Amino acid sequence: MINEIKTEAEIKMTKSIEALASAFNKIRTGRAHPSILDSVMVNYYGQETPLRQVASVNVEDSRTLTVSPWEKNLVPQIEKAIMTSDLGLNPSTSGDLIRLPMPMLTEETRKNMVKQARADAEHGRVSVRNARRDANSTLKELLKDKDISEDDERRGEEEVQKLTDRFIAEVEKLLKGKEEDLMAV
Repeated sequence: MINEIKTEAEIKMTKSIEALASAFNKIRTGRAHPSILDSVMVNYYGQETPLRQVASVNVEDSRTLTVSPWEKNLVPQIEKAIMTSDLGLNPSTSGDLIRLPMPMLTEETRKNMVKQARADAEHGRVSVRNARRDANSTLKELLKDKDISEDDERRGEEEVQKLTDRFIAEVEKLLKGKEEDLMAV
């Protein structure tokens, strides 16, 4: 029973880390990386579709992405979707290939992005702590219903705390890596 609670908490914490990694991918660094375009949705025959499902995204050089649509008639829709996204990218088209040069980041922009990364990391920490709180409250209910002993509850809480510490350390590691990425010129 305690192992089930611990496993459920671990699943929730893992999802929190995945959400944080996804949020970090949306924060643009100075280098070109295909995951920057993961949030771009293209109008594909009246249906909002992720860009990766209608085109291939590649890194041409360290500062340029290329987008090759599967269908040539999608080029205008893809351009429009990229321009209307909040990524601040200006596509340039040559035939059926769309190039996305990554603009240089100013020091002020870098600092704002670091603030955003820290805010996302804090959301990740809160999410991990919420999973811990849920697990601990479940343990307390089991104790109240006399399904487990006080020793089992204490042992369960200690295991959940170790799990929480491990995932908080993972959040810190991801944040440190993203900050270094953003501040690299």
